[in-house]
Amino acid sequence: EFERGEGTSEELGRLVRRLQEESDVLPFEAEGVAELVRAGARLAGNKEKITAELGRLADMIRESSFWAKNEGAGKVRGRHVRKALDEKVFRSNLIATQLREMITQGSILISVDGEAIGQINGLSVAHLGDYMFGRPSRITASIGIGSAGLLNIERESRLSGKTFDKAMLILDGYMRNKYATNHPLALSASLAMEQSYGMIEGDSASIAELVCLLSALARVPLRQGIAVTGSVNQWGQVQAVGGVSEKVEGFYDVCKELGLTGSQGVCLPSANIRNLVLRHDVVEAVENGRFHVWAMDSVDQALKLLANTPAGDIDKEGSIHWRVDRRLQDMIHVLKEQKVLEHGREVHMTELVHNGRPDPRPPLPGRDEIRRN
Repeated sequence: EFERGEGTSEELGRLVRRLQEESDVLPFEAEGVAELVRAGARLAGNKEKITAELGRLADMIRESSFWAKNEGAGKVRGRHVRKALDEKVFRSNLIATQLREMITQGSILISVDGEAIGQINGLSVAHLGDYMFGRPSRITASIGIGSAGLLNIERESRLSGKTFDKAMLILDGYMRNKYATNHPLALSASLAMEQSYGMIEGDSASIAELVCLLSALARVPLRQGIAVTGSVNQWGQVQAVGGVSEKVEGFYDVCKELGLTGSQGVCLPSANIRNLVLRHDVVEAVENGRFHVWAMDSVDQALKLLANTPAGDIDKEGSIHWRVDRRLQDMIHVLKEQKVLEHGREVHMTELVHNGRPDPRPPLPGRDEIRRN
């Protein structure tokens, strides 16, 4: 890739001229070259750059010329370049089309309207050679009283990669930073990416998982018409991820199939704005207010958008963080007070482990026993 500047159009124009001399390619009008520049920026994944893979651009030029000839035009216009791009996608998007069909038929459960607690739409990208597409995935959180901690179902079932597992551990760090300064965390929670049966990699779902977890703890519903993508660090700052253009378009296609309501959209990291090079139909929908793209810098901004409630602070009564902290304190209180009878003796809940049985390890020695030893 190289920087996109004022001379980029001229350079691509010279590439077109060279192909005219070498093969039977029609001349390009200015709007056709401009569309080539835009396509090159999309291939680079950055609207401030353009791909240096001239072979791919040459293929695009030849196919654009073909569709112009097929129409009987003497020059290649912008619509012919867009036609070439659409046809290239059509030759590769069978799986994407089938997935959208399964969503509209209800085989894959995705909600793009209404509200729900502990449920959110995350976004992933599938790579198929030189073609990739985005698809929404439902993420859910389950909360209970216990000491199991934060459980990643994908990790436990060995369906996740190292980066995905790292992101889950970062969520643990965020919870400790935010809520474990004055009291310990007593939590038993599980997160899952529903109807996912293959290997999952990457950290782009971590902000969605965190918002989903906080929604379940605070008992605050989330807007299902908004999909979320982004990485998060231990301080709640949202970080850039890859494939944002494909993710936005993938969710738009699903919303279009199920029915656009005018309140749907995608929330993505502010750092990814420069990477957005969207299809013309998606740009038109955004301009007309039928679809939206929001940018965020922190988990608090995501919570305010998705929950229609200020994230606030732990000390601000009624805010989401205050509700989460109160719920965690209530769990600690229950664990301290409740006892169970097992093997003829009373065992505090804090002594129980994941499977509900007493900890088989011997208790730590007391101070007097240490002195005797």
